[in-house]
Amino acid sequence: MSLFAKAKGFSLVEILVSLVILSVTLLALAALMVTATKGNAAGGHITEATTLAQDKLEELRVASWASLVSGTDVRRGSTGIDYSRSWNPVTNPQSNQRWVAVTVSWTDRTAHSVNLLSVISQ
Repeated sequence: MSLFAKAKGFSLVEILVSLVILSVTLLALAALMVTATKGNAAGGHITEATTLAQDKLEELRVASWASLVSGTDVRRGSTGIDYSRSWNPVTNPQSNQRWVAVTVSWTDRTAHSVNLLSVISQ
């Protein structure tokens, strides 16, 4: 009995408890990584859609006043998602300005859209 009392080390129960704690921690970290990856992807899609909307607004700003008409097109992003752009210039009857709304929409797991509004003067 005195031989076992002097022995130093871990018991089987202590090792099993530590393995359970380690496995629960690693599972939580794996779930966190999945969530972070999905969040980064969603942020990338929003950034790409906003860039496409801004590009269209810049094209409309340099176009001639008479060529500002409504339209739609589809652009493929760098992530492989198709973004549908639509724009609609509305003439302000009280001034020589047109309000232009550009909407970019896409679908990954759900439908999303980004709207930009700008004013273009003649």
